[in-house]
Amino acid sequence: MSSRPGADMDRGGDMAGGAPQLRLHAAPWQPEQPPGNGGPRLALRTLFAEESKPMAQPEDEAAPSQSLEAESPEAEEAAAPAGIAGQQRRPSLAGPTATPGPGAIGPYQMVAINVKKSYFKGDIEIPVLRGASLGVRPGEFLAIVGQSGCGKSTLLHLLGTLDAPDEGAICFEDRRIDGLTATQRDALRNRCFGMIFQFYHLLPELSTLENVLAPQMIAESALGFLRRRRQYRQEATQLLEMVGLGHRLKHKPRELSGGEMQRAAIARALVTGPDVLLADEPTGNLDQATGREIMDLLHCLNRRENLTIVMVTHDQTVAEVADRIVRLADGRIAP
Repeated sequence: MSSRPGADMDRGGDMAGGAPQLRLHAAPWQPEQPPGNGGPRLALRTLFAEESKPMAQPEDEAAPSQSLEAESPEAEEAAAPAGIAGQQRRPSLAGPTATPGPGAIGPYQMVAINVKKSYFKGDIEIPVLRGASLGVRPGEFLAIVGQSGCGKSTLLHLLGTLDAPDEGAICFEDRRIDGLTATQRDALRNRCFGMIFQFYHLLPELSTLENVLAPQMIAESALGFLRRRRQYRQEATQLLEMVGLGHRLKHKPRELSGGEMQRAAIARALVTGPDVLLADEPTGNLDQATGREIMDLLHCLNRRENLTIVMVTHDQTVAEVADRIVRLADGRIAP
């Protein structure tokens, strides 16, 4: 999936387990084009132009000392997903963390550049990230592994603009996103990022279908949603059928199993047609068999829809489904 205004959906084939498979056909992103039939879609140029003031950089901000995680050219080509194998070795992003220009992040869709993040417990500073740098290619399934407490979830939250780094930069499609306003971050997450979490975060008072529709309700005005309500319900229903929950549309979260709740959360993350899916321990609250089913679903989405996925996990077995695995240790990406 790539950034674009709108998406057309149809069915075809069957996924493992007998659930209908949904095919998402996305047109290339055309920021100057009017919204498609799916309602208004986020255009990044518009998003970043909403407040035209340039982001000021501290005069004493040090240049990042750490380039992106090192790989040999042979290993990189072997790990690259279809469509980018054989590219030139990616450039280092070391240097001042100013907003990059077009093409500055090379073959990457998203990058973290020398990000640092600390939390405070009273007067005690607890450093979590100490200069982590990471690049994510379009259509890649990337797993970030490490021990509990090493900062995996923190890094994922920075990539998804749920939090901001103390130092460094987060860039998405040649634009720096860590300094956006709250409104801009909300719009970016709603249209460009899908997120799934270990504990699902479904709204208990809503049905499964209503939970999946929630991002569309948030994105639209009340009148706009009512005008497209039938279309949105049809698309959400197709997504739930794709993940094997077509028979659970009216059930509340308390009436679903753990695996079913995670499948509903995946459908909710996909309903706006995101460019990147960010998954925080998606199998951490599930038994082994159900966890395998969720990973099979994510693998299918990545392979068949070319959906970029960034997943954090402490389970090496789960991580092996990914195209590439990076290890986070001592607040940095290990070489």
